[in-house]
Amino acid sequence: MKHYLHRVELLRDEVPDFGIYPFCLDAVRELTALELHPKVSFFVGENGSGKSTLLEAIAVAWGFNAEGGSRNVHFDTRRSHSPLHEYLRLSRGVPRPRDGYFLRAESFFNVATHIEQLDEEWAPEPKVIEAYGGRSLHEQSHGESFMALLLQRFSGRSLFILDEPEAALSPTRQMALLSRMHQLVDEGSQFVIATHSPLVMAYPEATIFALGEEGIRQIDYEETEHFQITRRFLNDPQRMLRDLLDS
Repeated sequence: MKHYLHRVELLRDEVPDFGIYPFCLDAVRELTALELHPKVSFFVGENGSGKSTLLEAIAVAWGFNAEGGSRNVHFDTRRSHSPLHEYLRLSRGVPRPRDGYFLRAESFFNVATHIEQLDEEWAPEPKVIEAYGGRSLHEQSHGESFMALLLQRFSGRSLFILDEPEAALSPTRQMALLSRMHQLVDEGSQFVIATHSPLVMAYPEATIFALGEEGIRQIDYEETEHFQITRRFLNDPQRMLRDLLDS
Protein backbone atom coordinates (compact mmCIF):
# COMPACT_ATOMS: atom_id res chain seq x y z
CA MET A 1 0.00 0.00 0.00
CA LYS A 2 1.24 3.49 -0.85
CA HIS A 3 1.34 6.38 1.59
CA TYR A 4 -0.63 9.52 1.01
CA LEU A 5 1.29 11.18 3.83
CA HIS A 6 4.80 9.79 4.23
CA ARG A 7 6.63 12.10 6.55
CA VAL A 8 6.14 15.10 8.83
CA GLU A 9 9.19 17.29 9.36
CA LEU A 10 9.62 20.33 11.60
CA LEU A 11 11.54 23.13 9.88
CA ARG A 12 13.63 23.74 12.97
CA ASP A 13 15.83 26.45 11.45
CA GLU A 14 12.73 28.55 10.78
CA VAL A 15 11.19 28.28 14.27
CA PRO A 16 11.27 31.78 15.78
CA ASP A 17 11.63 30.75 19.43
CA PHE A 18 11.49 27.35 21.12
CA GLY A 19 10.54 29.14 24.34
CA ILE A 20 7.07 30.17 23.15
CA TYR A 21 3.90 28.15 22.49
CA PRO A 22 3.52 25.79 20.69
CA PHE A 23 7.26 25.30 20.15
CA CYS A 24 7.87 25.05 23.90
CA LEU A 25 5.85 21.83 24.11
CA ASP A 26 8.23 18.94 24.74
CA ALA A 27 6.92 16.98 21.78
CA VAL A 28 7.40 19.92 19.42
CA ARG A 29 10.69 21.15 20.88
CA GLU A 30 12.28 17.73 20.30
CA LEU A 31 10.61 17.05 16.95
CA THR A 32 12.73 16.50 13.88
CA ALA A 33 10.76 14.17 11.60
CA LEU A 34 8.15 11.42 11.87
CA GLU A 35 7.82 8.57 9.39
CA LEU A 36 4.14 7.66 9.27
CA HIS A 37 2.66 4.20 8.73
CA PRO A 38 0.99 3.71 5.33
CA LYS A 39 -2.16 2.45 7.05
CA VAL A 40 -2.61 3.73 10.64
CA SER A 41 -0.50 5.97 12.89
CA PHE A 42 -1.45 6.93 16.44
CA PHE A 43 -0.39 9.86 18.61
CA VAL A 44 -0.84 9.07 22.31
CA GLY A 45 0.10 10.90 25.47
CA GLU A 46 -1.14 12.67 28.56
CA ASN A 47 -3.39 15.73 28.39
CA GLY A 48 -1.24 18.71 27.44
CA SER A 49 1.42 16.60 25.75
CA GLY A 50 0.76 18.29 22.41
CA LYS A 51 -0.78 15.44 20.43
CA SER A 52 -3.88 17.41 19.38
CA THR A 53 -1.75 20.48 18.62
CA LEU A 54 0.52 18.45 16.36
CA LEU A 55 -2.38 16.63 14.72
CA GLU A 56 -4.18 19.92 14.04
CA ALA A 57 -1.02 21.39 12.50
CA ILE A 58 -0.65 18.38 10.20
CA ALA A 59 -4.30 18.69 9.15
CA VAL A 60 -4.05 22.43 8.44
CA ALA A 61 -0.75 21.97 6.57
CA TRP A 62 -2.50 19.35 4.41
CA GLY A 63 -5.25 21.84 3.58
CA PHE A 64 -8.06 20.97 5.97
CA ASN A 65 -10.09 23.54 7.87
CA ALA A 66 -8.76 23.98 11.42
CA GLU A 67 -12.15 23.14 12.96
CA GLY A 68 -12.59 20.01 10.87
CA GLY A 69 -14.37 18.76 7.80
CA SER A 70 -13.23 17.95 4.29
CA ARG A 71 -10.90 20.17 2.26
CA ASN A 72 -14.02 21.78 0.76
CA VAL A 73 -15.16 23.05 4.18
CA HIS A 74 -14.23 26.67 4.85
CA PHE A 75 -15.48 28.47 7.95
CA ASP A 76 -14.01 30.00 11.07
CA THR A 77 -16.06 29.99 14.27
CA ARG A 78 -13.15 31.06 16.44
CA ARG A 79 -9.57 31.24 15.22
CA SER A 80 -7.67 29.35 17.91
CA HIS A 81 -5.25 27.08 16.07
CA SER A 82 -1.52 27.55 16.55
CA PRO A 83 0.93 28.65 13.82
CA LEU A 84 2.73 25.28 13.99
CA HIS A 85 1.44 24.26 10.54
CA GLU A 86 3.54 27.02 9.00
CA TYR A 87 6.70 25.26 10.18
CA LEU A 88 5.89 21.73 9.02
CA ARG A 89 6.97 20.09 5.78
CA LEU A 90 4.74 17.22 4.66
CA SER A 91 6.07 14.58 2.30
CA ARG A 92 3.16 13.47 0.12
CA GLY A 93 2.88 10.32 -1.91
CA VAL A 94 1.73 9.55 -5.43
CA PRO A 95 -1.09 9.02 -6.26
CA ARG A 96 -2.97 11.58 -4.20
CA PRO A 97 -5.96 10.55 -2.06
CA ARG A 98 -9.38 10.75 -3.69
CA ASP A 99 -10.88 12.33 -0.56
CA GLY A 100 -10.13 13.06 3.07
CA TYR A 101 -11.50 14.39 6.33
CA PHE A 102 -10.27 16.04 9.52
CA LEU A 103 -12.39 15.12 12.55
CA ARG A 104 -12.04 17.14 15.74
CA ALA A 105 -14.33 15.80 18.42
CA GLU A 106 -14.50 19.17 20.20
CA SER A 107 -15.58 21.15 17.13
CA PHE A 108 -17.67 18.62 15.17
CA PHE A 109 -20.77 20.50 16.40
CA ASN A 110 -19.52 23.55 14.47
CA VAL A 111 -19.05 21.45 11.32
CA ALA A 112 -22.60 20.11 11.67
CA THR A 113 -23.91 23.67 12.00
CA HIS A 114 -21.95 24.76 8.94
CA ILE A 115 -23.45 21.90 6.92
CA GLU A 116 -26.97 23.00 7.89
CA GLN A 117 -26.20 26.60 6.98
CA LEU A 118 -24.92 25.58 3.55
CA ASP A 119 -28.02 23.52 2.87
CA GLU A 120 -30.33 26.34 4.01
CA GLU A 121 -28.56 29.32 2.44
CA TRP A 122 -27.23 27.88 -0.81
CA ALA A 123 -29.65 24.95 -1.36
CA PRO A 124 -27.12 22.78 -3.21
CA GLU A 125 -28.33 19.68 -5.04
CA PRO A 126 -27.83 17.15 -3.67
CA LYS A 127 -27.77 18.66 -0.20
CA VAL A 128 -24.51 18.34 1.73
CA ILE A 129 -26.24 16.38 4.49
CA GLU A 130 -27.03 13.58 2.02
CA ALA A 131 -23.36 12.56 2.17
CA TYR A 132 -23.86 11.98 5.93
CA GLY A 133 -26.94 9.80 5.54
CA GLY A 134 -29.53 12.52 4.98
CA ARG A 135 -30.46 13.10 8.64
CA SER A 136 -29.45 16.28 10.47
CA LEU A 137 -26.37 15.66 12.61
CA HIS A 138 -27.89 17.93 15.27
CA GLU A 139 -30.93 15.64 15.51
CA GLN A 140 -28.70 12.73 16.54
CA SER A 141 -26.65 12.10 19.64
CA HIS A 142 -22.96 12.97 19.48
CA GLY A 143 -22.10 9.28 19.10
CA GLU A 144 -24.73 8.69 16.40
CA SER A 145 -23.49 11.66 14.39
CA PHE A 146 -19.92 10.34 14.62
CA MET A 147 -21.07 6.95 13.35
CA ALA A 148 -23.00 8.60 10.50
CA LEU A 149 -19.78 10.34 9.51
CA LEU A 150 -17.79 7.10 9.63
CA LEU A 151 -20.33 4.92 7.85
CA GLN A 152 -21.81 7.36 5.34
CA ARG A 153 -19.29 10.13 4.61
CA PHE A 154 -15.97 8.26 4.81
CA SER A 155 -14.85 6.29 1.75
CA GLY A 156 -11.83 4.43 0.41
CA ARG A 157 -8.61 5.89 -1.02
CA SER A 158 -8.75 8.77 1.44
CA LEU A 159 -6.64 10.39 4.16
CA PHE A 160 -8.37 10.66 7.54
CA ILE A 161 -6.96 12.72 10.40
CA LEU A 162 -8.95 12.07 13.58
CA ASP A 163 -8.59 13.85 16.92
CA GLU A 164 -9.97 11.72 19.77
CA PRO A 165 -12.68 10.00 17.71
CA GLU A 166 -13.60 7.90 20.76
CA ALA A 167 -14.83 10.97 22.66
CA ALA A 168 -18.52 10.31 22.00
CA LEU A 169 -18.38 6.56 21.46
CA SER A 170 -19.26 3.74 23.84
CA PRO A 171 -16.83 0.77 24.02
CA THR A 172 -19.08 -1.13 21.59
CA ARG A 173 -19.07 1.79 19.16
CA GLN A 174 -15.29 2.10 19.53
CA MET A 175 -15.01 -1.47 18.33
CA ALA A 176 -17.34 -0.58 15.45
CA LEU A 177 -14.93 2.25 14.68
CA LEU A 178 -12.07 -0.27 14.50
CA SER A 179 -14.07 -2.44 12.12
CA ARG A 180 -14.92 0.52 9.87
CA MET A 181 -11.29 1.70 9.92
CA HIS A 182 -10.20 -1.74 8.75
CA GLN A 183 -12.70 -1.69 5.89
CA LEU A 184 -11.41 1.69 4.77
CA VAL A 185 -7.76 0.65 5.09
CA ASP A 186 -8.53 -2.36 2.89
CA GLU A 187 -10.01 0.10 0.41
CA GLY A 188 -6.77 2.10 0.32
CA SER A 189 -7.25 4.69 3.05
CA GLN A 190 -4.70 6.02 5.56
CA PHE A 191 -5.42 7.18 9.12
CA VAL A 192 -3.53 9.49 11.49
CA ILE A 193 -5.23 9.50 14.90
CA ALA A 194 -4.74 11.13 18.30
CA THR A 195 -6.43 9.03 20.97
CA HIS A 196 -6.65 8.10 24.65
CA SER A 197 -8.56 4.90 23.97
CA PRO A 198 -6.76 1.58 24.57
CA LEU A 199 -9.42 -0.02 22.35
CA VAL A 200 -8.86 2.27 19.37
CA MET A 201 -5.05 2.19 19.57
CA ALA A 202 -5.13 -1.63 19.51
CA TYR A 203 -5.47 -1.59 15.71
CA PRO A 204 -2.95 -4.24 14.57
CA GLU A 205 0.40 -3.29 13.04
CA ALA A 206 -0.19 0.43 13.54
CA THR A 207 2.66 2.78 14.39
CA ILE A 208 2.22 4.37 17.83
CA PHE A 209 4.01 7.60 18.70
CA ALA A 210 4.08 8.45 22.42
CA LEU A 211 4.36 12.16 23.22
CA GLY A 212 5.82 13.16 26.56
CA GLU A 213 8.59 14.96 28.41
CA GLU A 214 11.24 13.13 26.39
CA GLY A 215 9.68 14.29 23.12
CA ILE A 216 8.21 11.75 20.71
CA ARG A 217 9.16 8.08 20.62
CA GLN A 218 7.74 5.08 18.84
CA ILE A 219 6.42 2.36 21.17
CA ASP A 220 4.55 -0.93 21.05
CA TYR A 221 0.90 -1.16 22.02
CA GLU A 222 1.53 -3.04 25.26
CA GLU A 223 4.10 -0.41 26.29
CA THR A 224 1.48 2.34 26.30
CA GLU A 225 0.37 3.66 29.66
CA HIS A 226 -3.22 3.32 28.46
CA PHE A 227 -2.88 -0.42 27.98
CA GLN A 228 -0.95 -1.00 31.19
CA ILE A 229 -3.31 0.96 33.44
CA THR A 230 -6.40 -0.62 31.87
CA ARG A 231 -4.94 -4.11 32.27
CA ARG A 232 -4.05 -3.50 35.92
CA PHE A 233 -7.51 -2.18 36.65
CA LEU A 234 -9.33 -5.05 34.92
CA ASN A 235 -7.10 -7.67 36.54
CA ASP A 236 -7.93 -6.42 40.05
CA PRO A 237 -10.40 -3.51 40.09
CA GLN A 238 -11.08 -3.73 43.83
CA ARG A 239 -7.43 -3.44 44.74
CA MET A 240 -6.87 -0.47 42.42
CA LEU A 241 -9.98 1.25 43.76
CA ARG A 242 -8.79 0.73 47.34
CA ASP A 243 -5.39 2.19 46.47
CA LEU A 244 -6.97 5.17 44.73
CA LEU A 245 -9.67 5.96 47.26
CA ASP A 246 -7.61 5.28 50.37
CA SER A 247 -4.89 7.61 49.16
